[in-house]
Amino acid sequence: MSSKNKIKDLPAKYDEASRPIGVFDSGVGGLTVVKELNRLLPDEKIIYFGDTGRVPYGNKSKETIVHYSLQVAYFLMKKKIKMLVVACNTASSVSLPTLKRHFHIPVIGVIDPGAKAAIENTKLNKVGVIGTLGTVRSNAYKKALKKIKPGVNVFQDPCPLFVHLAEDGWNRNRIAQMVSDEYLRSLKSKNIDTLILGCTHYPLLKDVIQKSVGKKVELIDSGRETAREVKRILEKKNLINKHKMTEKNHSVFYVSDFPHKFKEVSQRFLSKELKHVHKVIL
Repeated sequence: MSSKNKIKDLPAKYDEASRPIGVFDSGVGGLTVVKELNRLLPDEKIIYFGDTGRVPYGNKSKETIVHYSLQVAYFLMKKKIKMLVVACNTASSVSLPTLKRHFHIPVIGVIDPGAKAAIENTKLNKVGVIGTLGTVRSNAYKKALKKIKPGVNVFQDPCPLFVHLAEDGWNRNRIAQMVSDEYLRSLKSKNIDTLILGCTHYPLLKDVIQKSVGKKVELIDSGRETAREVKRILEKKNLINKHKMTEKNHSVFYVSDFPHKFKEVSQRFLSKELKHVHKVIL
């Protein structure tokens, strides 16, 4: 390639790096991923879509989940995103292969980064997984863990009430601790040394979960691990935004229903008020 062509290519790459990161979830849980992205990559603009009008995805057929995921992904692609993060465990387990085939940009989910971190951490080869009933039944984390390390022992339990406790702000009180203790009693008896928080809501209950399983158990936050993977990929592809984030190029949030409810709940996830939440019909 001539030096002339190299110079011509620079603006295109420069513009590509300044594009936003697209993140989507079936609801508000993916905001825990956004929070970690903001912490690790403060100058990256985020375009978030919460499919609040069709939540939850967990009780839908595989075909429907793929259809919804493609609809959301095409909407985000119109915003000229440089990377797509599927911040939904159900969509990650079902739609990721299809999304990767359809789009030329990097696409990642939340399951593989969490599984990788768990395998790197466990010394006893005993990993616990908690999530929604749909995520546990799908065995998505178990498959991902055993793909990395076939001999690992995986123990799973659903904790469906955690979602409601997180969204309602009941994540640090006595009731939350009682629920957590009851849910995690079985996993604690398995002598696990690593526990994957297999739902993007669960980091809000990290304190009560840690108390239930004990300090010796390492909690793996899939959202945090996903954000680390996003940073690694962007650095590898030279797509880190070099411009300082300003109010003018703020992150934007879209939902398919109930923007006021989304704004209310989002404060618990992001510890700040969202100013830009828009309702769209796909």
